[in-house]
Amino acid sequence: MDWVRGEVVGHGSFGKVNLAIPIKQNTQFLPSMVVKSCGVSHSATLIDEKKILDELNGCPEIVQCYGDSYSFENGEKLYNVLLEYASGGSLAEKIKNSKNHKLLEFEVSGYTKGILKGLQYVHEIGYVHCDIKLQNILLSEDGKVKIADFGLAKRVGTKKDDNLRCELRGTPLYMSPEMVTRGDQGTLADIWALGCVVAEMVTGVPVYKFSDVTELLMAIGVKNQLPEIPETLSEEGKDFLRKCFVKDPRNRWTAEMLLKHPFVADHDDTVTFTEIPSTSPKCPFDFPDWVSDECGQLSVTCSITCLPLPENQEKLNWSSGSGGNLPTDRLRELVSEFRPEFEWSCDGWVTVR
Repeated sequence: MDWVRGEVVGHGSFGKVNLAIPIKQNTQFLPSMVVKSCGVSHSATLIDEKKILDELNGCPEIVQCYGDSYSFENGEKLYNVLLEYASGGSLAEKIKNSKNHKLLEFEVSGYTKGILKGLQYVHEIGYVHCDIKLQNILLSEDGKVKIADFGLAKRVGTKKDDNLRCELRGTPLYMSPEMVTRGDQGTLADIWALGCVVAEMVTGVPVYKFSDVTELLMAIGVKNQLPEIPETLSEEGKDFLRKCFVKDPRNRWTAEMLLKHPFVADHDDTVTFTEIPSTSPKCPFDFPDWVSDECGQLSVTCSITCLPLPENQEKLNWSSGSGGNLPTDRLRELVSEFRPEFEWSCDGWVTVR
């Protein structure tokens, strides 16, 4: 499909996102599309994301992939992935634009059911999303859920090299205890993150209130501090969150089990939507300890001293050396000084065919 690059509408985990406008407007059906692009020398993760989306093709609760291509722009070879355009924005934007910056329980139940349907499919195919959060749950024009941004997703059971065992993959506020303490990230880690998303939809604020990432990780991984369950939720809603916020993942409910929970099972999938943003979801990069250029690339400092609000949360996907086996030893390694460097430029986009 021939297309031209439109305006910038956001950034994904590892690439810049523009509207993609088909050149031939007189063909049968032309889907609304965006294109995620990055330099070929940095395209390994985006290529993997495209392969994962191909395997997940067909699930209505997951952003669809329409193909990929290469292009030369301003002397640089780019890798491009064409994706479904979720014009309703993200859940983060939905909450920001809602009255009192929170959602009604009826809406929360509907969105939660859609997310669970998508997660069940992801897990059945054998993947873990690894970064479920408000910014990565998009809404279609009619308000239906679309799980997006599989840049950090991985196969269930895959392990990193032992020399890189201190990996953090995801966004700190949504990390499960087993991820923080042991680096274990199975499908049940997505369920913990889902619980954080549900609680945040209800209250409009993060489930943890820490100004320091080190304190946050210690609370999750060492102090066994569970997220607070909103008092305004119904008993069914509270029980649903209790099934998500179980420290031992072996006792945490799966997506399939949660879909049968009364909090979502009786929902008719019809949600009333108001004030749906007209812009595409974005991932701001303005956390003081994360330096970002206009292409959305990150320069990560692990000695982080300030935790951003949800809309400014960034992803951690970095590793450091080996150390002790205790959770406290692992956490010391995770907050040690380490700065990966990313260097590439994406100035002056041009028309692509």
